Amino acid sequence: MDSLTQIVLGAAVGEAVCGKKIGNKAMLWGAIAGTIPDLDVLLSPFQDLVQYLSNHRAFTHSFTFAILFSPLFAWLMTKAFPNSKANYSDWLWLYFLGFVTHALLDTFTTWGTQLFYPFNNYGFALYNIFVIDPFYTVPFLLFLLIAAFYKRDNPKRKLFNNLGLIISSLYLFVSLINQYIASKVFEDALHKQNIAYTDYINKATPLNIILWSLTTKTEDGYYFAYYSLFDDTDEVKFDFYPANHHLLDNYKDHPKVKRLLEITKGYYTVEKSDNEFIIRDLRFGQFNGWQRNSSGEFVFEYHMVDEGNNNLTFYQKDYSFKPDKEYLTAYFERITGKN
Repeated sequence: MDSLTQIVLGAAVGEAVCGKKIGNKAMLWGAIAGTIPDLDVLLSPFQDLVQYLSNHRAFTHSFTFAILFSPLFAWLMTKAFPNSKANYSDWLWLYFLGFVTHALLDTFTTWGTQLFYPFNNYGFALYNIFVIDPFYTVPFLLFLLIAAFYKRDNPKRKLFNNLGLIISSLYLFVSLINQYIASKVFEDALHKQNIAYTDYINKATPLNIILWSLTTKTEDGYYFAYYSLFDDTDEVKFDFYPANHHLLDNYKDHPKVKRLLEITKGYYTVEKSDNEFIIRDLRFGQFNGWQRNSSGEFVFEYHMVDEGNNNLTFYQKDYSFKPDKEYLTAYFERITGKN
């Protein structure tokens, strides 16, 4: 999730752990604990593209990190604030839960979180919420701010903090239900249209849990489709993109190519132009694939250049998509079931 959401979650967790002992300081340190895992991005200038993609949401988002580093941070807090009413155990739980809840919340999004790193580098992802969703974050933030205005021993402080935690958790639960409903619609449509598929990803589209985006894997390529819970009909239109995986046959044993394809979980297409290859990560779909008669611009597009002598360089295409008012209006209409 985005940084603000992780700060809010971390602050709420900090408040739940030791707000009664240290008041708003618990929210502050909880927010810091909720931010620390994302500091892995500071290593990006020292890594190439594949290394960054592989290491993002890896060690700092793992249970290993939480187990190893929460005792260290707890010890540091006891040394920095020896007279605090929060003891070592309080600090330990604040940081441990701050780290773990951060990682688990990221798992609901599309990117994938390597929870069991370094023992396993698989990115766990449920795809049921977009990385930025104001309907999750804003109510959560409001309840947290209300709680902050009450004294630490006032029971209303705990009440409002718990309400924020409960309502945000319920929103995630509803998103899973909506995802299940949309998946059934997609499955029925695939069956009716005689599309033989091996697997699919059904993910929430930006800023909502109403409009869902499907990426379906077949032997020859991938089908894309969209469905809103407000659609008047269960008819679903599919767009096909050929896989062209064979274009990378000469490179699949290269460690960086192998890792990049692992990261995509097998959801990728390939195009070739001279000595340059375009690898599109289909898990994230397109910016405007929901629009009728739109070719769509893929969110993540990686370029691989063969420099010769088994030397490959990688770079990511810069985003050129910029939504305007007309786009946002059309997008809202699509969410509400207007095609």
